[in-house]
Amino acid sequence: MSTWVSINSDPRGGIAPSTTRVSNLANHLTRNARRLGDKLALVWGEEKWTWEQMDARVNALAFGLRDRFGVSKGDRILIQSQNCNQMFESMLACFRLGAVWVPANFRQTPEEVSWLAQSSGATGMICGAEFPEHAAACDEPERGFMLVIGGPKGDSDFDTLVDFYMGQTVANTAVDRDDPCWFFFTSGTTGRPKASVLTHGQMAFVLLNHLNDLMPGTTHEARSLCLAPLSHGAGIHQMTQVAAGAATVLFPAGRFDPEIAWKIVQDHKISNMFTVPTIVKMLVEHDSVTQYDISSLKQMIYAGAPMYRSDQKYALSVLGKVLVQYFGLGEVTGNITVLPPSEHFEDDEDMRIGSCGYPRTGIEISIQASDGSEMPVGQQGEICVIGPAVFAGYYNNPDANAKAFRDGWFRTGDLGYVDADGYLFITGRESDMYISGGSNIYPREIEEKILTHDAVSEVAVLGVPDPVWGEVGIAVCVLRKGSEATAEELHAWLKPKISSYKMPKRFILIEEMPKSAYGKITKKIIRETLEQRGLLGEVTFA
Repeated sequence: MSTWVSINSDPRGGIAPSTTRVSNLANHLTRNARRLGDKLALVWGEEKWTWEQMDARVNALAFGLRDRFGVSKGDRILIQSQNCNQMFESMLACFRLGAVWVPANFRQTPEEVSWLAQSSGATGMICGAEFPEHAAACDEPERGFMLVIGGPKGDSDFDTLVDFYMGQTVANTAVDRDDPCWFFFTSGTTGRPKASVLTHGQMAFVLLNHLNDLMPGTTHEARSLCLAPLSHGAGIHQMTQVAAGAATVLFPAGRFDPEIAWKIVQDHKISNMFTVPTIVKMLVEHDSVTQYDISSLKQMIYAGAPMYRSDQKYALSVLGKVLVQYFGLGEVTGNITVLPPSEHFEDDEDMRIGSCGYPRTGIEISIQASDGSEMPVGQQGEICVIGPAVFAGYYNNPDANAKAFRDGWFRTGDLGYVDADGYLFITGRESDMYISGGSNIYPREIEEKILTHDAVSEVAVLGVPDPVWGEVGIAVCVLRKGSEATAEELHAWLKPKISSYKMPKRFILIEEMPKSAYGKITKKIIRETLEQRGLLGEVTFA
C-alpha cells in the first residue's frame, strides 16, 4: 500500500505545510462513545445504533482494513455507495486510521468513477453491491482490495469483515493540521471533477463553525435528517452532528418522497436538516407538510444554489422562521456566508432580497476585479475568500491551484457584491454569463423576473450560439402543476418587464427540470439534456 505524499510540493503557492498536531476527527466518535455510550447515534431504516455500538463497528472496520489490507496513514480509499450506515462508518474508520476518504457521487458512470480512482491514487475501494459495473471498472492492480457493502457473505463483504474483527480497538492515528482526511470532488461543471483536499485541522474549524453559525444550541438531544448524499455537503453536515453528539437519521434508499421525509420529522422529532433549494421547494409544496407534526424542526438549512424569492416566501409561510441559508463551495467546505432564521422574512420590505447573508465567523470576503484589486461597496466582482475553512488545494493539480489562489485569496468563480453592511449578494456564476451583442448577460436577474409569473415553477436561462449576436439567451421553464401557459405567452408577458438586450430569444417548456445528483439545477446538465432531445431549435422570437 502506498503512503501519503504531499498533495503538491507547494499547493498554496509558497506556504509550507503545517506540522502542528491536531485532534483526529474520529476523536469526536471516541468522545461520544465514552460520554454518551448508550445514547442514539444513527438510524438507518429499522436499525438503530448507539454511540458505543457505532464506535465498536468503526473500530472493527479500521482494525480489519489495517490488518487484512494494510491500510495506513495517507492511503486513499474510494467509496462508491448510496447512503447507508456502512458508508458513514467507512468515513470514520478512514479518519481513525489517518487514511483519506474519497467518496464518489454514486450516480456517476463506471467510467467516471474509474477516473476518480485513478486520479486520486486510491489503493482500495469500498463499493455497494448494487454497483458491480463500477467495481469492475475500478478493478485495477493498483487497487489493493475491494470491499463490498451488502454482498454475499465472504472475505470481500463489508459486514463479514466487521463481524470478524468485532471487539478489536484502534487508537486514533496522530495527525497534523494539514494532514488530508477527505478528497471532496467538485461537481465538474467545467471539465472533469477536481479533488479538493480537506484536512483534519481545516475540518475541525468547519465543524465548530457549522455549530456556531448554522445550528447554535445543538446538543446530543438533537436529531438530524440526512436527505442528500453523504459524499458531499451532507457528509460535512452529518460530521457536525457527530461533533455535537446528535443523532443522524438517514433517509431510506430509493426515490425521494416528501411525505416520507415529513413522517420521519414527526416520528424522530427532527431538529435540523440540510438540503438544497429545489428539495425545500418539493417539501413545502407537497400536501403532506400539513399532515404531520413538524414542530420539532428548528433549522431547515439550504445551500448549494440560491433560492428564488418566490420559493423563499412560500417556504417561510409554511414552515415559519426555520430557514437557514449558507453560501459556500466544496473548496471552502460550505463556509462563506450565513443568513440565519432571524433574517428571513416574508415581507419584502424587511428582507434583504437576494442576499445570501454575512461572512461566517473567521471568514473574510473580498470582491475583486480581474486584476485582484478590491471593488467598491455595491459594485460587482469575483467573490474571493480567506479563512481557516479554505481547503489545502487540489490534489496533484498545480495548474488548477495556480488559478484558484491569488495573493492568498481563494477565487470562487462566483460573481457578486457586498452592501454597506457587509451582506453578500450573488449575481451569477462567471461561467454562466454569456455575451450577447457585446453586452454581458447574467441569467440570475432574468430568472427571478420569470419566476414572478404565476404559472412558472422553475426556470433556467442560458446562453447559446447565435450567428448575429454571438450568443442569445434561452429560457427553459417548468410550469406549476395545473397551470397553463405557452412559450408565446411567456415571451409576451416578460417583454415589457426587462431590458430588450436581456430578453431571452427562445422559451422552451419541459415537464421536469434536469438536476444533478444533489438536486441542484446546473446549466451544464440542462444544456446536455436539450441537445439530447433536439430542443435547441425551438421557436425564436423577435
